[in-house]
Amino acid sequence: MFRFKQKLTQASFIILISSLLTACGFQLRGEYSVPEDITAISVTSFDQYSKITRLIKEQLRLNQIDLVSPSKDVPNIHITGESITDRTLSLYQNTRAAEKEVVYEVNYRVTVPNLGSKDFTATMTRSYLDNPLSALAKSAERKLIEDEMREFSAQQMMRQMARLKTEIEEYEEKQLLEDTNTPADAKS
Repeated sequence: MFRFKQKLTQASFIILISSLLTACGFQLRGEYSVPEDITAISVTSFDQYSKITRLIKEQLRLNQIDLVSPSKDVPNIHITGESITDRTLSLYQNTRAAEKEVVYEVNYRVTVPNLGSKDFTATMTRSYLDNPLSALAKSAERKLIEDEMREFSAQQMMRQMARLKTEIEEYEEKQLLEDTNTPADAKS
């Protein structure tokens, strides 16, 4: 009987928490999406075969966006460059680097026809221990960190593109106001 009451209490608690989270509008991270107005997009890059370009195309496919060839009437993401820099955070007693910080940055421009273009930067920072006694493991760890940072940057780019929705809405409202304020004689 005690087990039954315990299970019932746990189930009630889970239902209560779920309903509270649902009522406050909580959504899991990753629910950012590209504006609904953008159903197809072209991707151009400084290097069409780079990892970041492939990851961005993958993220767009996950958001159900069709990838098309560049055209003047199709939105475009142009990846202008990426960079990886590092700096020493701490030193061992023998003045060798003990901990390093890696900064990954990707710059890109989103161009939407009739709206214009906007430049963005996605930046990721990670730190890791730099053990000089394990050089092979250190380089493998560094490569894994860089790949992870590229993946997170591609996701961050999708979140940044979600901000375009407000700009598109503002542009459409502006166009609507201009159309309604234009006299009938000026339209013809």
